[in-house]
Amino acid sequence: MSSCTLAIETSNAQGSVAVLCDGAVLFAESFTSERSHNSQLFAPLGKALEACGNRLSRIIVGLGPGSYTGARIGIAAAQGIAMTRNVAVIGLPSVISVGSMHCVLCGDARRGRFFTAEVHDGKLVGEIEQHDENGLRTLRDADQAKPWFTFDDRSPAGLGRVGLIKPNATVLARLGAALPDETVFHLEERALEPVYLAAPFVTTAKK
Repeated sequence: MSSCTLAIETSNAQGSVAVLCDGAVLFAESFTSERSHNSQLFAPLGKALEACGNRLSRIIVGLGPGSYTGARIGIAAAQGIAMTRNVAVIGLPSVISVGSMHCVLCGDARRGRFFTAEVHDGKLVGEIEQHDENGLRTLRDADQAKPWFTFDDRSPAGLGRVGLIKPNATVLARLGAALPDETVFHLEERALEPVYLAAPFVTTAKK
């Protein structure tokens, strides 16, 4: 029997769900929510599960960086399906969903900070790093050879040409389906937590 991979990506305002079965895309749908993916995710997710039928073998979920709440919604949905279907669920950084190109992803890490992630052939090169505005511009000036992209609706000021791209569940499904079983077992043992770039910022309630 053929096997299907379900991918869920909700770390960005534009979320997506995809199903890949033996290399063919059976289902792919994107949706947009500025506040919460709770109300937007489950209709396409239901369609995706219908497309899988009883062939679902693994679930891939994007971990960000991006919206912490959005990523957690995707993780909770993936874990719920994995428990009821008894399949593996694997978390992958959303930045690798740019695919096979060699590029740098940059984005807003909040509180005057920015992140960069170098991606090559669907894999992270090194770690996701943080910079202040000056550090980000210095890095960009020193690295003109590779294309730069951002998941944000606008690129940080002063970076020059930066392409706009969105995390893609279809690409995550392809990357996840290609993982050998022994790698899936290893990744499944890890706790599914969003890529969180800063410690929580807690404020005291006003009287």
